[in-house]
Amino acid sequence: MTGAIKGTQTPPIRTASPAPLAEDFVRQIVAKQQRTNFHSSSLKTAIPKVMVAHSVNKTALHPSGVQPQREHTEIEEELHDKAHIDYDRVAIVANPSVAALYEDALVYETGSAITSTGALSAYSGAKTGRSPSDKRIVREENSESDVWWGPVNKPMSPDIWRINRERAIDYLNTRNRIYVVDGFAGWDERYRIGVRVVCARAYHALFMRNMLIRPSREELEGFHPDYTIYNAGAFPANRYTKGMTSATSVAINFAEKEMVILGTEYAGEMKKGIFTVLFYEMPVKHNVLTLHSSANEGKNGDVTVFFGLSGTGKTTLSADPKRALIGDDEHCWSDRGVFNIEGGCYAKCIGLSAEKEPDIFGAIRFGAILENVVFDPVTRVVDYDDFTLTENTRCAYPIEYIENTKIPCVSSGHPTNIILLTCDARGVLPPISKLNTEQTMYHFISGYTSKMAGTEDGVTEPQATFSSCFAQPFLALHPMRYARMLADKIAEHKANAWLLNTGWVGAGATTGGKRCPLKYTRAILDAIHSGELAKAEFETYETFNLSVPKSCPNVPDELLNPARSWTGTTNFKGEVRKLGKLFMENFKKYEDQATTEVIKAGPHACCCHNH
Repeated sequence: MTGAIKGTQTPPIRTASPAPLAEDFVRQIVAKQQRTNFHSSSLKTAIPKVMVAHSVNKTALHPSGVQPQREHTEIEEELHDKAHIDYDRVAIVANPSVAALYEDALVYETGSAITSTGALSAYSGAKTGRSPSDKRIVREENSESDVWWGPVNKPMSPDIWRINRERAIDYLNTRNRIYVVDGFAGWDERYRIGVRVVCARAYHALFMRNMLIRPSREELEGFHPDYTIYNAGAFPANRYTKGMTSATSVAINFAEKEMVILGTEYAGEMKKGIFTVLFYEMPVKHNVLTLHSSANEGKNGDVTVFFGLSGTGKTTLSADPKRALIGDDEHCWSDRGVFNIEGGCYAKCIGLSAEKEPDIFGAIRFGAILENVVFDPVTRVVDYDDFTLTENTRCAYPIEYIENTKIPCVSSGHPTNIILLTCDARGVLPPISKLNTEQTMYHFISGYTSKMAGTEDGVTEPQATFSSCFAQPFLALHPMRYARMLADKIAEHKANAWLLNTGWVGAGATTGGKRCPLKYTRAILDAIHSGELAKAEFETYETFNLSVPKSCPNVPDELLNPARSWTGTTNFKGEVRKLGKLFMENFKKYEDQATTEVIKAGPHACCCHNH
């Protein structure tokens, strides 16, 4: 006990240090790894520990000695039994801390760095977005009659599935280290599903740690997944395997409850894969409606749900200082209310600033993971306007990083207002319209927005984009099934439904119009939430037969009806008919499943169409 006496200088006992030769060997290998681009052939983190952990028979020639057989953890046994992961060769890093994942990413993954605010920057490689054409659903008897087969859900045979799964696991078995992250999808404990992610990159592990709901220590101890993702994204699919269209494959098997990723390291594939699982599991097994939406809650418990495609304002408008955020992207509507699916947010970063999006900007700190951004190599300050790597720069962070979030992310209130967001670059749709049930189904199934065409191809007209249920790439069932569930819930809970256009007013984007000022859009939302707008006097908007309010507090009256605010260089009625025809043409593919009332609720753009 002499070391405990004040003033004595007992040297520290270093029982866990490797022998000098072993230490040099480890340093050399790590240095070699840092000079290579192949993060996935990284050195086993456990090497220094293994060399000294209760090993026997050490000699100068063999300083690591002989390692006695050790007992395996429950996770290791499960992975060995279900997937033949070689737990004696591969170090299985189960549910590591954020700090440990930072360290591994920095040492082993090219392109990783800590940015000036403490967030980890990662590079996803060649794929910087989802690969929808490479998505497959395994055709098997349990789900075959429910799945909406076609361009969104292309079938894969069970045999091809097994080949791809084996290929992914073979790859994972060649790694020195793999990560396991366990979490939940769905904040309502009655419906949540346990998800296990098995991957080879610290970047992927941290991403899903942020995006899933993080279990407590007690929940982790007895965790058994409902679904497992095997992410071997750094390794390509075999292009000569039947049904493969490229070296990328993202496949989901509802019977085996597994997902396999090959040939893409873009982390968003895992998030949206689980979303597709929920689009299947919730309606089919629980009669719960899955929604691609944001949601927030007022002080009185009133809930608003915002549907919308990318760039329509789903994230911006749900972030309201007067209302608590339930979630920004994925929700379910059950018999007891609305709950968020995710434990994090996956925000777009292009053009981000503290002035425009203070909540998101403030969330980019230690624990958050930035994807494909460009930073100053000296100061490590991120340039959010730089799209050298991709325009789809992103950040994934835990949802509690947003101050105004309701935790747990569940509301016992049923939605009072359903808002379908669109960004109409033609300036034709009114800023706000009230929808009846059939119109809600029609516009929900249509999922319209528009995007500006690139100048390089010489096209100057805005391009119409239709994505059924505002979620087409993620749907598992026919859109009409979700639309009927939505209509039933709106009727049961007497919710108001609105079509809110955050796009251009006065004229189109290319004919002299301007984007509807955000202050007016927020004023419209305030009037919806106060109940004032529902009591307003309405008039019918031609062609689309929409109910448009004649007035709204803090919004100029003429702005509310495009017929009165039009200043464009093109013929107004011609532009309205042109957009109406695009809606009608798109809806033809759903008419066989739609009722006459729903079809009639759409626009009437020409007399020749037989409604």
